[in-house]
Amino acid sequence: MNAQAMKPQALKTQAPNARAPKAEGRRSPTRRLALGTVALIGLGLASGVHAAETLKIGLVTALSGQSAKSGEAISRGIGLAIDEINAAGGVLGQPLELVARDDEANPSKGVLAARELVQRVGVVALVGGLDTPVSMAIVPIANQMKVPFLGPWAAGTGITRNGAADNYAFRVSAVDALVDEALVAYAVKTYGAKKPGMILVNNAWGESNEKGLTAALKGANLPAAGIEKFEASDVDMVPQLTRLKEAGADALFMVGNVGPSAQVVKSLDRMGWSVPVVSHWGPAGGRFDELAGPSAAKVHFIQTFTFAGNASPKATAVLTALKAKYPAIKSMADVTPAVGIANAYDATHLLALAIKAAGSAKGPEVRDGFYKVATYPGLIKTYEKPFAPGQHDALGPQDYVFTRFQNGEIVAVGN
Repeated sequence: MNAQAMKPQALKTQAPNARAPKAEGRRSPTRRLALGTVALIGLGLASGVHAAETLKIGLVTALSGQSAKSGEAISRGIGLAIDEINAAGGVLGQPLELVARDDEANPSKGVLAARELVQRVGVVALVGGLDTPVSMAIVPIANQMKVPFLGPWAAGTGITRNGAADNYAFRVSAVDALVDEALVAYAVKTYGAKKPGMILVNNAWGESNEKGLTAALKGANLPAAGIEKFEASDVDMVPQLTRLKEAGADALFMVGNVGPSAQVVKSLDRMGWSVPVVSHWGPAGGRFDELAGPSAAKVHFIQTFTFAGNASPKATAVLTALKAKYPAIKSMADVTPAVGIANAYDATHLLALAIKAAGSAKGPEVRDGFYKVATYPGLIKTYEKPFAPGQHDALGPQDYVFTRFQNGEIVAVGN
């Protein structure tokens, strides 16, 4: 990352009619869009709550590239929660403010951003974004600096189950070890799979799921047809898929982000192989349906939330607020991926409750404050004592739902 990109870009709370600072230098349209989205977060404070005394939350996530829509969704979910919390008077009498950094899905840049947010900006907590490799790189820093790290997306098992005696990593998201059990159960129930294969990204996220899927298959007394890996930059997976086909795979477990997942589907089309694909939630992170083509609809992938078909009063209220805050949202397709919004929204409210329970914004006390949170009627569910020592994941298999793309929207399978 160059020096310009690492300049602090705190999201200062502004009056509704205040002008945003002029952009420095020239940026690509994608970069301008990412920064423009982030600049909107944290507005709408109640009158009488002063920006000079904010409690800052640091967000490290991908705000550019193929997963930019997911980073945008996380930012929006946090922003909605901050609006609600600040309108009610803030936390400990202080408003919350989001300070975001684009990690570009790069662990090294994520580490630099996390250190800067803690040491220079003075955030009370870090929120980790999309990528398991980035989150895994940040967790040791959070534990060392005793700053709570809250994950609204990355599902790598080792993020929260990191073995640290003093663990500051919490998560409101899926967990690979639990997701993998759900993927296997779904493939057996839905497709009658007897010899599934794996097609996995070659990084820490892929490794986490290789371990989890292997254990889940063993638990179901099923053999694996094979395990194939791909690089995030690969555009042709025909060789790997051919080996799985020749090994007799009757279903595929796919783990990868938007771009490579789309290439898997396109490679299957080129081969003429119509095999069920049961995926982790990587396809939800961006323009998967556009990149993969018509066969994108055949991929079933796991989520923790969807607005589509959800008539709960909380979902209706949040969706209404989302459309009011972001007028560009015209249809349900514009809120994809809803899981990023929902996870981040609930995570921010739980963080505020932890700070309130702690009666302090100091890291160790906030960490213990998470254990004191009793009940929170969230967007995804009503949380009952979501965290405890040794239990840092607020969501479990009962909160998972299988979905697919339909006309640009992510809908529950069966809709």
